[in-house]
Amino acid sequence: MCGIAGFLEGRQRRPDADATAVAWAMTDALAHRGPDDRGIWCDAPHGLALGSRRLAIQDPTPRGHQPMASSCGRYTIAFNGEIYDFRRLARELGGSFATGTDTEVLLAAVAAWGLERALTRSNGMYAFALWDRSERALTLVRDRMGQKPLYWAETTGGALLFASEPRSFWHFPGFQPEIDRDAASLLFRRMSIPAPYSILRGVRKLEPGSWLRAAVAEDGSVRLSQGTWWSTQAVLEAGARDPLPGGREAAAEALEPLLADAVELCSIADVPLGAFLSGGIDSSLVVALLQRASARPVRTFTIGFRDRSYDETAHAARVAAALGTDHTTLEVGERELLEVVPQLPRLYDEPLADSSQIPTYLVCRLARPHVTVALTGDGGDELFGGYAHYRQYQRLLRLSRLPRPLVRMATGTLARLPLPQAPRLAAALGLRDQGFSDGLRKLDSLLEQARTPQEIYLHVISTWKNGGPVRGAVEPPTLAADVGQWPKIAPPLAQAMAVDAVTYLHDDVLTKVDRAAMAASLETRIPLLDHRIVELAARLPIAIRWQSGRGKLPLRDLLARHLDPRLFERPKRGFSVPLSRWLRNELRPWAEELLDERRLDEGGLIDPPPVRQMWREHLAGEANWAGYLWPVLTLESWRRAWRAAPAALPATSDLHATGVAG
Repeated sequence: MCGIAGFLEGRQRRPDADATAVAWAMTDALAHRGPDDRGIWCDAPHGLALGSRRLAIQDPTPRGHQPMASSCGRYTIAFNGEIYDFRRLARELGGSFATGTDTEVLLAAVAAWGLERALTRSNGMYAFALWDRSERALTLVRDRMGQKPLYWAETTGGALLFASEPRSFWHFPGFQPEIDRDAASLLFRRMSIPAPYSILRGVRKLEPGSWLRAAVAEDGSVRLSQGTWWSTQAVLEAGARDPLPGGREAAAEALEPLLADAVELCSIADVPLGAFLSGGIDSSLVVALLQRASARPVRTFTIGFRDRSYDETAHAARVAAALGTDHTTLEVGERELLEVVPQLPRLYDEPLADSSQIPTYLVCRLARPHVTVALTGDGGDELFGGYAHYRQYQRLLRLSRLPRPLVRMATGTLARLPLPQAPRLAAALGLRDQGFSDGLRKLDSLLEQARTPQEIYLHVISTWKNGGPVRGAVEPPTLAADVGQWPKIAPPLAQAMAVDAVTYLHDDVLTKVDRAAMAASLETRIPLLDHRIVELAARLPIAIRWQSGRGKLPLRDLLARHLDPRLFERPKRGFSVPLSRWLRNELRPWAEELLDERRLDEGGLIDPPPVRQMWREHLAGEANWAGYLWPVLTLESWRRAWRAAPAALPATSDLHATGVAG
């Protein structure tokens, strides 16, 4: 795991001394991603600079220094991530290797097989920049599922910039950041800004499973081309056309060896390794397989809350005891959680409005003094149907099949009744907590406008619509908002899971985990996102993954082979925080300052009236608008922190105390 950065200027190249200084500045902006080593490599005739900040995992000796050149001398790489099966590849390639790193093996694979074949034959998570001296070409590559980030931009002078995080670009002379209003509006639909867009105009994210090639032409200009080498959507669609024969037992039989191998590959490291354990199905299954293959107790970590309605430490402790892990629990109170909120613009140098980022960062910070690598259970919800909103979607689908006059009469009648159990009834009807009567009116309106299952699901997964409160914004086209682009998969629930896998998982979950972990200089690995498991999950009919409101059936069946079901069969709680209450109480002064009508108006990004109306209703307890207000607060907090150059702000490594020097 590392941070990479650099540029390719071609004929516009600057003096060598200047290029070196710029490359160091861009690279060191990512010190939190790689506190163990730093390096740059330049090809002066072509105006190329590659930079790396290293978090040493495989062969942590100086032999693993990056950027690294191939033994043939043709290729040089700045690599971020892990090739999990590098030892298998090394045996297949034959010969001897000078280091014990996966980076050297990847270089040898590229030299022997070519880039695309090396990618398709490898198993890992990564983003890298590869310079081909013979072709005078720089290729940027991102892994299949997009677990590792990679941003790029073209300057007005024709240079190509790239970095793991856009904070590096501030250190390139002449870079003039400007907020992209249209891209900012995307934050309000699904709480993140999806690839290829970013918060900054002209800065793009390389999409999962894709590459960008920048070749230096004879005249010295830099010419770009792009392509895709792996598509999650194509894999999910192909799997749906080729369902796995048999039932749940066959699914568990097919899944167990794949997941066991994925966990084993993810556990290869030359540094201390552990796992996050919430006590839920996904993390418990990963830990069970990890512990089964380990000769000693696995280090596991759980973060708990003193607010017991959000706390799962007791469940996690019981699972840890049953599996025999060496378990650590950190109980945090509101003060520790709230202290993270003002730090979010530095932890996430692009706005992300997923409030679970707060406990995610804290559990990473908890684990870092003990381990350098932590396995997680992410991915199971999207691939196997674990989200509560799938039940909401199913209820709305059933309601949509009723005659419209009947629905209108029922909602009108219910709205007039005094109902102490209104929140429970609202949930049964698939309504969000915005006030029961108001919710019924919205339900009636939704079923009038959303004629298809796709339109109904778009409503379920969207918060603000049509650009939200961003002034003058036109929401750019995205897969999430264009039902015509959705994976061609039936039935509707299977399609909904596929939509989440190619949008929410890529753009929210993996972004959240990467930035939270890297802010603590911790590497996270996700066995459930091994591409072989994604391919298998795609072949499982919906009835094998989901029945009667219960998802993750193959994961449940497999975990029951290792753990008493009474330890994990309980309602899903999620990794959440009491955001609604915080905004009315502890976070009220912070939020009030950010939502001040005069300051919003001066900022020129957010339209104050609708936001102020929501804020007043939320404070009065008339509605729960926390989910709508959080992206506003996230964007405003980020805008005010980042309007100055990042160098003027505290270093990311200063935000935590892990004992790791930056």
